[in-house]
Amino acid sequence: MLFLVAAAHAQQAPAAPKAAASEAQRKAADAQIDTVVVTGIRQSLDTSLNLKRQQRGVVDGIVAEDIGKFPDTNLAESMQRISGVSIDRSMGEGSKVTVRGVGPDFNLVLLNGRQMPASSIADTSASNSRAFDFANLASESIAALEVYKTSRASSPTGGIGATINIKTARPLDTKKTIASIGVKAVHDGGNSRLPDNLKGDSVTPEVSGIYSTTFGDGKFGVAVSGSYQKRDLGYNSAGVPNGWLPFKGDEVGNGAIPLPGQPGADRITNRPGASDVYSLPQNVNYNMNGVSRERTNGQVTFQFAPTKSLTTTLDYTLSQNKVHTRRNDLSAWFSFGPSSSSWTSGPVAAPLNYTELIAAGNADLSMGGADFATKNDNKSLGFNADWKATDRLRVEFDAHRSTATSGADSPWGSNNVIGTASFNRGQTSVDFSNDLPVLIMPTTTRDASRQLVTGSSFRNSYTKSEVDQQQLRGSYQLSDESKLDFGVGLTKVKNRSAYSNVQLDTWGGATNPADYPDTVWLPQDLRDFFGKIGGVGDPRLFTQFYTFDFATVRDLAAKAWSDPSKYQASPVFSTDRRTTEKSSSAYAEYTREWELGVPMSATLGMRYERTKVSSSALVPIATGITWGSNNELTVLKGDPGFTTLDGKYSYWLPSIDWDADLTDKLKLRASYGTTIGRPGWDAIQGGQTLNDLARVNGGTGSQGNPGLKPLKAKNFDLSLEFYYAKSSYVAAGFFRKNISNYIGSTLENATPFNLHTPIGGKLYNEASTTGACGTDLTCIRNYILNTYNGQQGVTRTGFDTNGNALGTIAGQPGDPVANFQITVPANTQSNSLKGFELNVQHTFGNSGFGVAANYTKVKSGLKYDNMSFAQQYALVGLSDSANLVGFYEDAKFSVRVAYNWRDKFLAAVNDGNTLGRSAPIFTEPYSQVDVSLGYNFSERLSLQAEVINLGDSVLRQHGRTKEEVYAVTQTGRRYMLGLRYKF
Repeated sequence: MLFLVAAAHAQQAPAAPKAAASEAQRKAADAQIDTVVVTGIRQSLDTSLNLKRQQRGVVDGIVAEDIGKFPDTNLAESMQRISGVSIDRSMGEGSKVTVRGVGPDFNLVLLNGRQMPASSIADTSASNSRAFDFANLASESIAALEVYKTSRASSPTGGIGATINIKTARPLDTKKTIASIGVKAVHDGGNSRLPDNLKGDSVTPEVSGIYSTTFGDGKFGVAVSGSYQKRDLGYNSAGVPNGWLPFKGDEVGNGAIPLPGQPGADRITNRPGASDVYSLPQNVNYNMNGVSRERTNGQVTFQFAPTKSLTTTLDYTLSQNKVHTRRNDLSAWFSFGPSSSSWTSGPVAAPLNYTELIAAGNADLSMGGADFATKNDNKSLGFNADWKATDRLRVEFDAHRSTATSGADSPWGSNNVIGTASFNRGQTSVDFSNDLPVLIMPTTTRDASRQLVTGSSFRNSYTKSEVDQQQLRGSYQLSDESKLDFGVGLTKVKNRSAYSNVQLDTWGGATNPADYPDTVWLPQDLRDFFGKIGGVGDPRLFTQFYTFDFATVRDLAAKAWSDPSKYQASPVFSTDRRTTEKSSSAYAEYTREWELGVPMSATLGMRYERTKVSSSALVPIATGITWGSNNELTVLKGDPGFTTLDGKYSYWLPSIDWDADLTDKLKLRASYGTTIGRPGWDAIQGGQTLNDLARVNGGTGSQGNPGLKPLKAKNFDLSLEFYYAKSSYVAAGFFRKNISNYIGSTLENATPFNLHTPIGGKLYNEASTTGACGTDLTCIRNYILNTYNGQQGVTRTGFDTNGNALGTIAGQPGDPVANFQITVPANTQSNSLKGFELNVQHTFGNSGFGVAANYTKVKSGLKYDNMSFAQQYALVGLSDSANLVGFYEDAKFSVRVAYNWRDKFLAAVNDGNTLGRSAPIFTEPYSQVDVSLGYNFSERLSLQAEVINLGDSVLRQHGRTKEEVYAVTQTGRRYMLGLRYKF
């Protein structure tokens, strides 16, 4: 298998002239690039080195060690080896990238120079993300990845952190017949840690192949590549996934712990001070997840070069990623009644222990389940014509239509949950002093005879993004030392994000225990699934719970209700956002080489971009509010309708790249450029949406703003590179980004649709006083449901196992009008981020040994303030990172050990807590070691063995303090053994 690094002239603007010591040196360098044959690890690093050295601006890249053999199993995992690039992991695999502290939504991804659409779906809402998910693409047919960290006028807009170009092989560039096939067996260690009802196959297959050839005296070329990968994996997670409720030390109500002198204050150890901040857990959850993924990729490329001056290319690329997830969990929810607790000292006080004093048998021991599937489809059809009109003029036309679609692949939806419970839980404590939260329930036992289905939610999320793009580019050689690049382009991006939810808020019990045979509940021990995480060995840990087959329990629940539609997703979307962005652009770049003591080169560019935005949103018309459980109300909605809003903006985007060869080994670079990053789809939606669930203190909603400006960044770079020996160099770079128009949000209090809430209404107040209930919500509901059943909007549907009434209480005219906090996006702050990168690559002569290392330090003024509950504009994803790769290679053997580290970073500014207050999610420092071994039986047959996450690293996230655990997740090791044969 052979790959020439010169394999992607098409689909890309011609490169600027290279600054070299002399014309002879330039020609020698170009000739070297055009004849390098990549056959192993060292040559792959050499080619990446040449890419970095010869390009203008700051560019890093990775090339395939061999066609069909990228250095990592996933493109995102490969990019994390590049300085300044960090990845977000999903199910133990890289998915999205952050570059120099700028998150995934503001990094632009190209395929052979073309802007790619991105689609993803959110679990419990319509997606708003523009981020490209690299998990959808297999690495086998990818020839190279280029990460452009500095801007250039010729690049499409949208990448503030970086523009990432994925390059595929072209048959007329290689000009040889290439054919290979590879097979792999994959074993995922996390799969073995699952309950039997969630486990997949122990070993799964991967198959890939490529065929490329030319004929007709080199005028025709055809390349076909494809891959199929099946992976059965598992991961287990524990924490407080429904968020932490933040309070000031002097607050009362909403579950706040008693103030000094109040009843129960004596049960608090080291109570937070009046000016301190503390947080209470909404719930504690342990979940086990079995995932089956099938990924299919394919590409076909036709090339025709009727003359030496004209090359045409037609290519079609597709990928499909199907993910089936099955989950069981154990959880305990808190209702914030009488409690005891102990705390660390402030100003941000951390919980060491939180105990709810529940009488034996009065609360629910919850055990949920989920079974859902999603499918992501990506398709791209493109045409390119590259014409060398004269010796000085080159013209290129490129057009493509690409789509990305994500949605449910199951009638049960894209995400769902069925809650089950037995109502026999007593006093409940959680110890937060370990990595794993330790749930302690000394008076509680599991009881299959009391287990029944409670609430449920069947969600359907859908996203489709389309890109139609036409680009006309040209390059005119003005002289031997200068040239002019120019171009125009049209881009239309259409995006649809939609969501629906079929929810039953029957958390007190939907049916009866008798509807479910005891045999459907499968007894489990929690310690079997969290064997490595600190705290699992605590003898106080409650470990006894049930798993169940989702389909069986779902069918039994549907039968008990005599209505299967209550337990499946709805194809009718209640949230539907449709946005079209039409952009027109033009650019010019002037490049000149000269000598001023040393050889120098500079490129000055200017890009003009104009964008029109039209956004429509389906706005559900809220008609009322019903009270369905102690702390949840449902917003009732009627027939929805679309509303449309418009916006527009235009920008002049200058750029300049300068470099100088101080010696034949030392290069100095400086760059400046202005870039923009477009707002998320939810931010520019055309309407207002109220969330389905409200709380006793009000509801929430969101509203879009298509008139938002994009983020604007002024980027500065300065770097020094020393190429001191063959295959070896050291480089240091400083960068700064001044970013304005940060898109935050403001909260507006509103009373949309004048909805009446029963909380604080006539019946509520009667129950509170006449019924002597005070503020006891269970007592108030029992009084109203039993006293007014069938009257004044009150409907009692039954009783739970403790005799508490079940049903709904609707708000009536005369009751208070519900208040909603509406989140409205706005261009807010300006700030900067800065940092430096250090790269080292060294090979030890001809010994076969080598090492590559890098370190990136990033900082910004946009930090999260733990003392504030207001909406914050902190920079998500900002973190330091480092890589260390050691390798050995000879004619027969190859070994590569890669270490990756990412420091603590802010993953989200809101954890979804029910108070709607800002509460952070921080991802703790994470490191991982991957190892690969190769052996060549012959020139044609090779073996590859890989271990991903050799150290079985654990990923942990927390809130304001380390004790406020949000999730601690263990994915396990992944083992792969493969053979590849070259024909």
